Amino acid sequence: MANYILDTGLVIRHLRGQRSSVKFFRNLGKIGRLSVSVVTRLEVHAGMHPDERYATQKLLSRFATIELDSDIADRAGDLIQLSQDRGKVLSVPDAIIATTAIANHLTLVTLNTRHFKHISGLSLEPITNK
Repeated sequence: MANYILDTGLVIRHLRGQRSSVKFFRNLGKIGRLSVSVVTRLEVHAGMHPDERYATQKLLSRFATIELDSDIADRAGDLIQLSQDRGKVLSVPDAIIATTAIANHLTLVTLNTRHFKHISGLSLEPITNK
């Protein structure tokens, strides 16, 4: 059984009722354990409309939330520095999500593969933007 960590964009699309995202979540949940980074929870809450609070909490309760610890924080900082050395831009949230996936041996499911494709050791499951 594969285990997955979901990028923020997918969770938001599900909350907004995008049919293909809802179907995708159902199918993926049948073949593996789904989780989110604590950063994804933060980003989802930050962008949540006031009338979406109940649906947001209900959806997020279905996923394991992986906390940010000092090891992941250190590795994320190192990853940002390495990316900069290679001329790549990697945001703090993306670095935390990526290192959370690597540290926990999870496949990152994302719409934004270009943000992550240069990261060594990261297992990616790209989703087409529909």
